[in-house]
Amino acid sequence: MDTLTDAGDYFEDTFKGLLWIEKRLSGASFEECEFIDCDFSDSQFHGCKFTQCEFVRCNLSLTDMANSQLYGLTFKDCKLVGVDWTKADWPQYYRDFELKFQRCLLNDASFYGLTLNELVMDECRVHDADFREGNFTDSQMTHCTFDRSLFMHTNLERVDFSNSTGCSIDVLANEIKGATFSSFEAVHLLESLGIVLVD
Repeated sequence: MDTLTDAGDYFEDTFKGLLWIEKRLSGASFEECEFIDCDFSDSQFHGCKFTQCEFVRCNLSLTDMANSQLYGLTFKDCKLVGVDWTKADWPQYYRDFELKFQRCLLNDASFYGLTLNELVMDECRVHDADFREGNFTDSQMTHCTFDRSLFMHTNLERVDFSNSTGCSIDVLANEIKGATFSSFEAVHLLESLGIVLVD
């Protein structure tokens, strides 16, 4: 398909190479849809619903998801710079929204205060992102770079950070019980305790 309409109802549709830049869509519903090589940069999806959809090599940078519901989404090789995920509609009765990001660019994203248990981020670049006050229990954040990202009063219990770098996490200001870190990266956690290591 090559067009989108307000309040449209899309089921098992495939969108390839769709250019939807700086546009606005309201009240549309997408279920089990696939988006391939689409450009939605600077667009607004207001009050939309995305369920069990997959995005492959798409550009969603600066996309506004205000009041939209997101469930069971997979992003592969996508660019999602500057997305404020807090604007979406996250029902409190859910804790795991089954969101997966694989090899994505997530710089300058905001997850502030969100509860996204079992979130998956694999081989992603997540620089200058905001995870403060959030709950990401049992998430997988592996093979990622988190340079200058913010963690404060964040629940990171049992989060797998294996092979991830740049994790500047204060062990006294965050919940990290059961979290997994690579040995080299774990050394940086001690800096928040003022501990000096020598060979």
